Formats: sequence, structure tokens, C-alpha cells
Amino acid sequence: MAQPKYITDIDKITAIPEEEREKLKKITEKFVFRVNDYYLNLIRWDDPNDPIKKLVIPNEGELQEYGRWDASDEDTNYVVPGCQHKYKTTALLIVSEVCGAYCRYCFRKRLFRNDVKEAMMDVDPGLEYISKHPEINNVLLTGGDSLILATSKLRMILQRLREIKHVKIIRLGSKIPVFNPMRIYEDQELLDTIRTYSTPEQRIYVMAHINHPREITPEARRGFEALHEAGAIVVNQTPVLKGINDDPAVLGELLDKLSWAGVTPYYFFINRPVAGNRDFVLSLKRAYEIVEEAKAMTSGLGKRVRLSMSHTSGKIEILAIDKGKAYLKYHQSRDGHYGRFMVLDCPDDAAWFDDLPGNEQYWERPEKKTDKVVSVNELPDMPQRKVRVRVSR
Repeated sequence: MAQPKYITDIDKITAIPEEEREKLKKITEKFVFRVNDYYLNLIRWDDPNDPIKKLVIPNEGELQEYGRWDASDEDTNYVVPGCQHKYKTTALLIVSEVCGAYCRYCFRKRLFRNDVKEAMMDVDPGLEYISKHPEINNVLLTGGDSLILATSKLRMILQRLREIKHVKIIRLGSKIPVFNPMRIYEDQELLDTIRTYSTPEQRIYVMAHINHPREITPEARRGFEALHEAGAIVVNQTPVLKGINDDPAVLGELLDKLSWAGVTPYYFFINRPVAGNRDFVLSLKRAYEIVEEAKAMTSGLGKRVRLSMSHTSGKIEILAIDKGKAYLKYHQSRDGHYGRFMVLDCPDDAAWFDDLPGNEQYWERPEKKTDKVVSVNELPDMPQRKVRVRVSR
């Protein structure tokens, strides 16, 4: 199958009525828009509420005043340009500001803006930092999307990480397995690269971003299989999103299809309160109920998934929400409070840890390098970025 054609001009999507396209241009002037014809073919255009459409087609709700650009204060985790070190054993390399799909709910929506630069073309500072910190045993390549990189660039990064003896696990954060699976199974150089650097002692994990069971097509399954045969381990993480997968039957089907394909259900996330994301937000109570109902429909393999919030202070697992109380614990902790158990009042409309009365007793906001807050509507109108990306050899 030929590589899909990428589209950055919403006027070229004629399945969207012209009047609606004119309205959506206001959003594409604020945020990058990029999709491909393979993924567009998954959309049921006769359904105005189609979840696949909502994932990638801009919506007017993105201009609502809501949230912050950096809801988890990632700017406080940077140790050198392009490298975050929040948890003791884990480092993040921001290797790309380009995504295969610019999902409209993305928690790094700030990277969609033309006035922000977090990704580094030069990964040397991050690799040098990692090499000097033996406590770091796993590294996540993220962005953006790590599999949007040219294979030669990705191979160079993997080779240099494997030269650092204390790095045992390398993780590749990516939407590509379901957004452009042909990029995986048609690129033998990519598969050979993974085969070289994913060994029985030091695995490469692909952290897939699969939000809806309809994304798991025959092409996607072929991509999973190619990754498995190359020695990678594929896991999945997705936020629970209003209008996308906020239905127990949908999430239950997703858990089943992932398990059947040998893709480990890893995390369900609470959608972060990021600027432009208001339309996708569910209350904590509703998200918990949906996840538990979905887990009741699937096998023990599907039930491995954890529901958590990637909060400034750490990954907070939601154990239960019952009778107005939230029962939580730190699954990961910035300050070393692993396993700390918390019981807090949970108003019905609470959508984030900060919305729970008394949350302040459990953490302290780190000093920010910058606290500039910019309204979505204060962003300058900019011409759509022309993104040229070489994704194969």
C-alpha cells in the first residue's frame, strides 16, 4: 500500500461543507492542522458526532477560554534543553514537535503553536545528561511523535542510548501505529533498527496512542504484528474523552481488541485541563464510572489498565470514587511519595486533582521557570505551518 498523503489545508477536505470549513479556518490559524487520507477514510462523514472525526478535525470549542497551556507544569521538569527528568529512573527526550496526527485533545497542545519551541533537533544535551545519571534506566522518546522521525535519525538516537549501559528500556511514544501503520510495516529499515536495539535483556516499548476501537484496522494489526516480530513490546494509553470514548461499551471493546492483538492496555488517563480542550473534559466521577463499567466487560488481560492523572506532582491513580469521596494514591511521585494514599472530597463537577478540596496538603507546586499565561484568543493568527517530514528511509 502506498504511503498516505498528508493534508494541512482544511479546504482540501471537501467532505466538510464549505461553510463549516470557513469557521474551522479560525482554529487552524491558531493551531496546527495535519491529517492523512488513510485516517480520513476511517471517518463516517454522515455522522456529525463521529468520534474519529472529533479526534483530528478542528472544532470551535478549541477557542473557548479554559485551562492552561502546560497543565502538568512540564516546564519545571527540563534539566537541559529537550530533556525532562521528573521521576528518578525516567527521562523524556522531546525529539520531535511534529505529530503524525495533531489530535485535537493533545495535552501538549502548546506545541501546536508556531511561537513555541520545545523539541530539539540536537539531542546531544539530553543524551549527555542521561549518560551522567546512572539512576535513569528508561528513556521515553516523545514530542510530538517519535515515529515521525526519519528512520536514520531514530536509529542514531537508539544507537547512542544503547551505548549508555544503565539505560535498559527505551520507549517510543507514537500515534503512528494506528494513524499511518504502513509507515511501520513497509519500512524494513525501521523494523531492522528495532530488531537490532530491542533485545531480550533490553526491550524497546512502543507506547501507542489508540483512542477508539475503530482505529484498530487490518492495517493497524499488521503494524502491531510487524513490531512484535521485530522484538518490540506494544502497549496502549489513552485519555477518557468526552464525545470520543466516553461509553463503557466503546472502552470495553477497545480493551478487548487491544488484548486480542497482543497490545497491553496500560493507562486510561484523565484528560488534562489544557487550553482549548474544554469539549473533551469529563468529571472524575464520570470517567471512573465509565472505566469500571468497561473493565467489567473484558477479561483479566483488559483489566490490567490503570486510571490515572498525570499531575504536576506525579501520576495519581484513581482507586475509587464513591459517595462523594475520591480514593487515590501516588503511582509515581515527583517528590518520592510513591504509594501515598489519599482520601478527598470529590464534588460531582471535579475534573482534576486541583479541583478536589484539600488537595494542597499533599503537594507543593514547583517553582516555574515561566508563568506566562496566554489566552487562546490572544494568539496571533498565523499561516498554517508547512510541515515536511521524511518518515521512511
